[in-house]
Amino acid sequence: MTDSRPSAIRHPPSAIFLVGFMGCGKTTVGRLLAERLARRFIDLDDWIVQRAGKSIARIFAEDGEEHFRRLESELLREVVKEPDAVISLGGGAFVSEANRRVVKECGVSVWLDCSLDVILKRLEGASDRPLNTSPERLRDLLESRLPSYSQVDVRIDANQAAPTNLVEEIITQLRRAIDYHMMIGEVNES
Repeated sequence: MTDSRPSAIRHPPSAIFLVGFMGCGKTTVGRLLAERLARRFIDLDDWIVQRAGKSIARIFAEDGEEHFRRLESELLREVVKEPDAVISLGGGAFVSEANRRVVKECGVSVWLDCSLDVILKRLEGASDRPLNTSPERLRDLLESRLPSYSQVDVRIDANQAAPTNLVEEIITQLRRAIDYHMMIGEVNES
């Protein structure tokens, strides 16, 4: 199921933020989307690793999740200054209300929605994700994040489609949302 919500989407959005749980394809789809739209791709987790000088797993182990989340919020406020970017957020970034406000003010959010079964298959054997400790832990974590994810501008079902098809669906949904807002603006001006 794909869903475009009538929220305040600027035309064209200055930034496109990809939101979703680990393993949903934000980095893969983000790179392809940025290429397709001739925009810069930014992976917020990569910026965190670069700034910290260590992997996310080491940040969690040595400094804790709270430190990681502070760094994540700080760097989000930096990356939004990059013009016309596609920005992949970490799975927990959109849970923060302050981060959601930054995203809302600076662009449009797109949720790559995946079921737990698909996520578990994609994360099989992955050892670089500090919150991936068990299927039960992932289920609980995903369920706790769904209310935050549901606050996005556009929701895309990312369970089965190939990444290139997801890119085209994102573009279609963004165009529909922008057209809707332009139409509403014209009606309101009349």
